[in-house]
Amino acid sequence: MSRITCKKCRRIGESICGREKCAYKKRPYAPGKLDSDRKHKSNRSEYGLQMLQKQKVRHSYGTSEKQFSGYVKNAIENKDKSKTPAEALYQSLEARLDNVVYRSGLAHVRALARQMVAHGHILVNGKRVLSASHQVRIGDIVGVRTGSKSSALFVHSHDKLKTYKSVSWITLDADKLEAKVTGKANDIEPSFDLASVLEFYSR
Repeated sequence: MSRITCKKCRRIGESICGREKCAYKKRPYAPGKLDSDRKHKSNRSEYGLQMLQKQKVRHSYGTSEKQFSGYVKNAIENKDKSKTPAEALYQSLEARLDNVVYRSGLAHVRALARQMVAHGHILVNGKRVLSASHQVRIGDIVGVRTGSKSSALFVHSHDKLKTYKSVSWITLDADKLEAKVTGKANDIEPSFDLASVLEFYSR
C-alpha cells in the first residue's frame, strides 16, 4: 500500500498529504536542495512535467504504480462516450472506498481512511470491506462498523460531522456515521492535469 510522506510533497512541489504540519509548508523545496534553489528552478521538459502530474495524482490517492496504470488503461479504453478519458479516470479514482471515506468526512486524510478500511472499521451496505481500492457504486451506503464507533477514531466524529460539508455526490448522516453515494464525481480537482497524465501513459 502506497503511503504519502512529506518528502514526496517536497519532491512534487506541493502539499498533497493533507496534513496540517506538512514539511513542505516549512521547506517548500525538494529534498537535498537548498532553500535558495527555489529561486532557480530548472526548466522541466514536457515529459518531466507529465511525469510530475502523474506522480502528484498517484500519490494523492495513495495507489501503487500498477494500480494507477490500470485505472489509466481502463479510462483510455472506456467505451462510454458520454465522458472523456480524463473524466473516466477521475471517477474511478474518486469511487475508491478509501476516497469515499475521506470525502464523506469520516477521515481527515486519505491515508487515515485507508487504515480505517484495512483494519475493518468500514462497512459497505452492511458488509465489512477490507480493500481500499473497492469501487463504490451509486446507491451504496458506506458507514462505520457498530463495534468501531466507540473507538478513539470515531468518538468525536458525530459533532465534527454535523458542521462538515461533504461533496455533492455524497449524502452524509452524521448521527449514524454513514454516507450514501448518490452520484459520480464530475468536477475534476482543479489542481489535477489529467490530460497530461493520460498523455504520459500514451507515449
